[in-house]
Amino acid sequence: MDSGRLVTVWRRIIALSWPVMAEQTFRTLMRTVDVLVTAALSPAAVVAIGLADLYARFPLRIGIGLGGGAIALSSQDTGSGADANRDETVIQSLLLGMLAGLPFVAGGLLVAPALIGQFPASDDAIRLGGIYLGIIFVTAPARHVAIVGARALQGIGDTTTPMYVNVFVNVVNVTLSVGLGFGLVGLPALGVRGVGYATATANVLSAGLLLAALYRPSSSLTLARPTDPTIAAQLVRVSAPRAAEGLVSELAEFPYNALLLSLGNAAVPAAAVGGAAPGDVINAGFQVGRRVYQQVTGPLSRGYNIAASILVGQALGRSDAARASYEGWATAALATLSVGGIGILLAAFADPVVAFLGFGSSPAALAYAASFAVVYGISAPGLALFSALSGALQGAGATRLPFLSRLTGMFGFFVGFPYLAVEFTTLGLPAVYAGVVLAHVWMGATLVLAFRYTDWAGTAAGLLRERGSLPAEEG
Repeated sequence: MDSGRLVTVWRRIIALSWPVMAEQTFRTLMRTVDVLVTAALSPAAVVAIGLADLYARFPLRIGIGLGGGAIALSSQDTGSGADANRDETVIQSLLLGMLAGLPFVAGGLLVAPALIGQFPASDDAIRLGGIYLGIIFVTAPARHVAIVGARALQGIGDTTTPMYVNVFVNVVNVTLSVGLGFGLVGLPALGVRGVGYATATANVLSAGLLLAALYRPSSSLTLARPTDPTIAAQLVRVSAPRAAEGLVSELAEFPYNALLLSLGNAAVPAAAVGGAAPGDVINAGFQVGRRVYQQVTGPLSRGYNIAASILVGQALGRSDAARASYEGWATAALATLSVGGIGILLAAFADPVVAFLGFGSSPAALAYAASFAVVYGISAPGLALFSALSGALQGAGATRLPFLSRLTGMFGFFVGFPYLAVEFTTLGLPAVYAGVVLAHVWMGATLVLAFRYTDWAGTAAGLLRERGSLPAEEG
């Protein structure tokens, strides 16, 4: 092994990924603060945010899917020097993102409370969740534009501008969440509604700032008139499996959360959790435990995912498949070592970490949170491997492979295994914990095989030829 080459690539990965990690640290912190604020209000408020977030992640996943298409095509066109195609890719992806958010606006205005009411949660959790979800859905178009704009800049190698914008926006979000949640610094105490207003404000602000950054005078991008149907078709083709991958993950959360709620209500006496609804307490523990894991590992995983997309996409734009492969594997190795190591440390010290972060939750909820933090920590290496290789395949435009991996992992193990175990055995919560680990191990292993044995480089070459982005001597 050429250790010098590996270290050089790792340095480039870190140079590309650290701004994404910093940005995502603040984004994750914002969500963590939301949990902290609502946990200080009541277990029902935590469940309300958690259940509403299941639906709120649908527009997020669609935005990430469109962003995946933007980063794949823009990084390839940056590598090949096809600036005109790159510019049109960016504007078309922004327009698609805005249009895809409009149905969620209608949903937020018309059916948000009814959506939360599909879960067997307490009346308070359903009422608060409906309020929060309605506020978030209304700003879905802005959220899409912000995600796509950030990914477009990252695709051309600019990972610092999205960092500056999103760090600033998330500081605003955190400040408003605390201020409006508790009524501090002269702001009204709006509770869950205030947390929703804070997030909605951040969505609109980030969209405006990133649009300004994309087309500022010093930007290498120009405002192109969308005329090429081939680019639009490729954006949909590449983005759809990426969006479907995320939607599959969110769909799996519905039966999973319902299982936790029903399992708690059936198996845990109310007296054991201080008289609160037992299902609410277990579900709150899940929300808090996973949030702790995401806070300490999520930013790194997302940074490696974006770095892999940029490196692989640009290498393939230069028709250098060997370099793309090497840099994809190098990113996967670095992600597994760093994120996996942090996850194992979290599993070893889950109790003090969860207790230190606190989140204002009840002792019973914190006990369940520590258990879920252990489970997610153990599964971190598999999830890190999946995230890095998913980014590499995304850079090639081969987004169907991560979709299939997540589909089978989430419904086969994350949801399917615990449902069968609870139905036919007496395992209960241990089966739920095992399903998380099995799902993430499966997802990491299947993408190792996909990146090793499938012709993802050929997929990228076909896309480049189809839209005329290959250099003339190769076209």
